[in-house]
Amino acid sequence: MTPADIQADRPNRTLKIEWSDGQTGSVDFWSLRVSCRCARCISEHTDERILNPDDVPRDVSIDSMELVGGYAIKIRWTDGHDTGLYTWEHLREATIAG
Repeated sequence: MTPADIQADRPNRTLKIEWSDGQTGSVDFWSLRVSCRCARCISEHTDERILNPDDVPRDVSIDSMELVGGYAIKIRWTDGHDTGLYTWEHLREATIAG
């Protein structure tokens, strides 16, 4: 499943995605930022969360997004974090199943 459209609704701090199957969904920026699975947020060895959610500002926002291959987006956050890749699978779970 791939996104047909991705919009960062900055005033409402929400990422909105329309999927290629016609479903739409959204996730708030803070929840998405806290769900980052990069090596700075999740231990590569134990798969345990390193990032303390309380350390992420509640008003965190997306500074920029860029496509990575055909499988993910890289998000630069206003808290300075920019090493996470958000795969289509991760985003689908966050916006539809979440």
